[in-house]
Amino acid sequence: MPQRTISVRLVREMRNFLPPRSTLLLALLASTVMAHGREVNVRSAYISGRSSEGVDRLYVAPGAATLLRFQQPCDSAGTKMLGWEGRFEPVGCTGKSVVIVPLVRLEPEDRFLLVVRLADGTQVPFTLSGANREDARPPDQQVNIFLEPDTRETLQEQLENARAREEGLLDDVRRFYREDTPDHALAKLVASGAIQQTPFRLFKKRIIKSEGEETTVRIYKGKAKAAVLFTVKNNDPSKPWNLLEARLVTIRPGQDPEPYVFGDKKPFALRADRDEIAPGESGNVAVVVDRSAFTAENGSAELLLEIYREDGWRQAYVVLDERLTRE
Repeated sequence: MPQRTISVRLVREMRNFLPPRSTLLLALLASTVMAHGREVNVRSAYISGRSSEGVDRLYVAPGAATLLRFQQPCDSAGTKMLGWEGRFEPVGCTGKSVVIVPLVRLEPEDRFLLVVRLADGTQVPFTLSGANREDARPPDQQVNIFLEPDTRETLQEQLENARAREEGLLDDVRRFYREDTPDHALAKLVASGAIQQTPFRLFKKRIIKSEGEETTVRIYKGKAKAAVLFTVKNNDPSKPWNLLEARLVTIRPGQDPEPYVFGDKKPFALRADRDEIAPGESGNVAVVVDRSAFTAENGSAELLLEIYREDGWRQAYVVLDERLTRE
């Protein structure tokens, strides 16, 4: 992932709002800690014939380079893209790889023609368009290109991909059954704004302003459970906001949660009211935590709840205390 310089804006009004050294809620703030373990979107494309008969579509987005890998070297002189000026960096062609780097967001209806010429003279065309989450198409980060689908190497690749897709479907089924719980039902109600239908009572509310977003954080108390609602307003004029992941880990009392924390992971229920937040719109991410999550070997523990946006940067965090579950 390319390095970025992000301005950090901390929100520390909470320390003045709470009693000194309160452990009920230590801080709310936006930060720029990189999320670990993010998966890379890799797929394979099988193109029949050795001419322009097969045209594969590539989905690209700014901030994510797309790498094409071929079975033979490419010819940089014969690799061209039409109308790329101002919207892409010059297409890079090195060895068996072609690198595409968008500079601006493309709309799903935008189309750009890329023709890659290989060392043996074969020309492989591609159509480039903007990634569209509504069509469940994230940006391509690596695409392995196979021009002879009947070779042993290609058939082996197809078999491995089929097995990976099957395992992915099984994971989805397992996740569905894991998330069919009362806590997930409560989280769905919180995310939809139906807080009056839950046992939770508002405890604290804070607004976090950062570059491109404004996040309102509401912390709720409840009997044997606590809840947190993140309402994100996307102020970016063109880029949608997407949730990458949420984390809930234990921390030591008084520990500074600003760096990336490596604590014991704890279970929680999460629901969002939409897959992505369009520019100018707002969306909710709700988390419900059971009292049992605060249990540690030496008694009760404080918990750090974090949410990360799609580019891997931490959007906000909350430090929670077990007393939130004592309604």
